[in-house]
Amino acid sequence: MKTVDQFNFAGKRALIRVDFNVPLDAHFHITDDTRIKAAIPTLKKILKDGGAVVLMSHLGRPKNGPEEKFSLKHIVDDLSKKLSVEVKFAGDCIGEEANYLTSQLKPGEVILLENLRFYKEEEKGDVAFAQKLAKHGDVYVNDAFGTAHRAHSSTAIIAQFFPEAKMFGYVMAGELSSINKVLNNTMRPFTAVMGGAKVSDKIMILEQLINKADHIIIGGGMAFTFVKAQGGNVGNSLVENDRLDTAKQILADAAAKGVKIHIPVDAVCADNFSNEANTQICDIDKIPAGWMGLDISGKTEKNYAEVIAASKTILWNGPMGVFEMSKFENGTKSVAEAIVDATEKGAYSLIGGGDSVAAINKYHLGEKVSYVSTGGGALLEYIESGSLPGVEAVEK
Repeated sequence: MKTVDQFNFAGKRALIRVDFNVPLDAHFHITDDTRIKAAIPTLKKILKDGGAVVLMSHLGRPKNGPEEKFSLKHIVDDLSKKLSVEVKFAGDCIGEEANYLTSQLKPGEVILLENLRFYKEEEKGDVAFAQKLAKHGDVYVNDAFGTAHRAHSSTAIIAQFFPEAKMFGYVMAGELSSINKVLNNTMRPFTAVMGGAKVSDKIMILEQLINKADHIIIGGGMAFTFVKAQGGNVGNSLVENDRLDTAKQILADAAAKGVKIHIPVDAVCADNFSNEANTQICDIDKIPAGWMGLDISGKTEKNYAEVIAASKTILWNGPMGVFEMSKFENGTKSVAEAIVDATEKGAYSLIGGGDSVAAINKYHLGEKVSYVSTGGGALLEYIESGSLPGVEAVEK
């Protein structure tokens, strides 16, 4: 894997694809700067070498060209403070003005290009657009794991214009290394904790994990499809009735390969999808009509903690319940704490997926696990397919 550590950037303009797709409030203030903070070490390495930095990213999903709320100019001040360097801004990502600004960059200077997705060509993977972007740099660095699963111009196409000078930044290198530890250099037992709402969202990853994991823990809304597939009563809980056969097949495939799938035995049930709802603890397969399961409960928490405690490698993707509501967060919190305990005793833990990352951060446990992935969709797709367009483009 070629990374920025193997290159001296002195006198070079590094064109870096970063993932600065951060959430902004109504006043354009950043509400979560995790992705910006993650990119800073790569940028500082290049600047320390005596290189210049040209940054390109997308922000949000603009529909028809430039929109004020999706302009990357809103993050310039924050980025300047984090880098202790005044970050310049180009009001476009291609064109004469942008080309002039990047051509005049001196060593130690940084410029941020305007939102790539203001051009439809970016998401189409347009070669001509990628070639225009390539004019901004002497070296190409991909440090945007969160977009590496998309075959866009700035991630999968542009690398061909830097045949001898393309590499990964620290974010990409860290993500790829962590996934490799989980999938290929696995310490056993390997437990995958899978939550979230729907089985349909996780079919492919479950199929892959059956070939790799020793234990698969199921939580979240998708658990009720498995419970109903086995004949249980789940009341008004979320169920994908068109996926009952799929759930049965997953259970059969796991059993055939000696993989233990753990399904909740009890749930915190509510008479309404609300934090003010009435609640009761139910056996997972005996939920009364009119009630819905919104979290795992005590027996399940204990069972899952025991499995996690005995694990040497742990992958967590997806919450155990509606953790955004205080009445239904205990299951997710208990799993997070169990993963931290196992990590402290020597297990390797990888947390990935937007909701899992949000949960681990909510409980201030991000520093106590082995790795927190910045790219949910990219992580899942990498596990499903074994590679990503943005990775293959650099490794060619």
